[in-house]
Amino acid sequence: MSVNPNAPMAYGDEDVSSGSADGANTMDGHNKRPSGTPAGSGRKRGRKATGDAIVDAMLEIAAASKLRAAAIMKNTWANMDDIDLQLDEMELAAAAAGYYYFNSLTRQPPLASSNGKGSFMTQVLDGPHELCREMFRMDKHVFHKLCSILRQRGLLRDTCGVMIEEQLAIFLNIIGHNERNRVIQERFQHSGETISRYFNNVLKSIKSLSREFLQPAPGTTPPEILCSRRLHPYFKNCIGVIDGMHIPAHVPAKDQSRFRNRKGFLSQNVLAACTFDLQFIFIYPGWEGSAADSRVLRAVLDDPNQNFPHTPEGKYYLVDNGYINMKGFIAPYPGVRYHLHEFRGANKLPRTARELFNHRHSYLRNAIQKSFDTLKRRFPILKVATQYGFQIQRDIVIAACVLHNFVRREERNDWLFASVEAVAAVEEETSDIDAQPDIMQLGSSVQEEIAFSLRESMAAAMWNDFVTTWDEW
Repeated sequence: MSVNPNAPMAYGDEDVSSGSADGANTMDGHNKRPSGTPAGSGRKRGRKATGDAIVDAMLEIAAASKLRAAAIMKNTWANMDDIDLQLDEMELAAAAAGYYYFNSLTRQPPLASSNGKGSFMTQVLDGPHELCREMFRMDKHVFHKLCSILRQRGLLRDTCGVMIEEQLAIFLNIIGHNERNRVIQERFQHSGETISRYFNNVLKSIKSLSREFLQPAPGTTPPEILCSRRLHPYFKNCIGVIDGMHIPAHVPAKDQSRFRNRKGFLSQNVLAACTFDLQFIFIYPGWEGSAADSRVLRAVLDDPNQNFPHTPEGKYYLVDNGYINMKGFIAPYPGVRYHLHEFRGANKLPRTARELFNHRHSYLRNAIQKSFDTLKRRFPILKVATQYGFQIQRDIVIAACVLHNFVRREERNDWLFASVEAVAAVEEETSDIDAQPDIMQLGSSVQEEIAFSLRESMAAAMWNDFVTTWDEW
């Protein structure tokens, strides 16, 4: 059989059975039917024949019912067993035929599979941009660019039935909609085993890109600070923000006490660092939900294998009150107004240097809350406790952060980033989970003194300009 080498490859399933019930009427892979016979005529005759059979069966039931009624009236019981048996058999046959006929007329195939395997991919990639955004959680050109990277680097390969585009689409549909395997089977017309296999293959491939797309922040002053009169020069040495993110977790019963956080639900505590451009530069998932943020950070700093992006001399990250105020990590003043909503409204301007510092600190640190919000809106699977093994749950977090950064780099006008940037501030979903740092994880007194002196000098300079120079705060 000759094959046209220029014919486009169709999206199909590599585990499709090669057998066919119509094998006697096929030749060279094409179904044969008698010439001059319309394609739908056989189907129409079949439906008509089924309908006639139902009518005949119902007439037989009616006749048997009359016969049984007559026998009852005449008290003739001798042959009632035979009559009942015939009636029961005909009732079952008629019910089965009716059910089949009704389904053949009214059942509509799913939209995604109405045209066979691969039709869902065709609908999305040839359809409007909004459909691609909804189903794949990214724009078309970003999706194709990611497929190109995975293909060129050999991280994924096309198979005889499932191309890389479809493999990636399966993965994005699952994490972008928290869909179950059964739903994805119907949507892509593949077996459950095929769906699971490609989900794991893509997860592994995306995770392998973490070293490339989770890069340390540059040592220069971020433009978001440099271009702001309210922030520069006071925060000129700040390079990013660190915080913990609690992701719902599914763990065995024996581990649940360790994973139950202070809000009462099971979670993994994810340590994250991001830039003011809303890109993640470090992610460390898998810690128990009961672990304090400061304890997780200390464990990372003490483990050189974690490749934590340490700050250059004189630089620092912003952290909240769940962490120690120490060299390289500047926390707000405790016991002083901090959250942005506390400064809204009349007569709520900062009254002291510490309040002003805390307001500016909170404004800058909100970048990581915006990053978390965008990440979870793009990949809702992070909002629920999935049934995957815990290692898979950890890897999904890493892969989601890699994709988050990839989209940010490839499409600056991405609709989700644009929507979160249009909001002045994103409130913390798990505010005050760790109100105070773990007392067992204190920094050295020297480190704390350095950080305390830096914070005091920043607050003093800021307050002096606020009182004497600024027309608006």
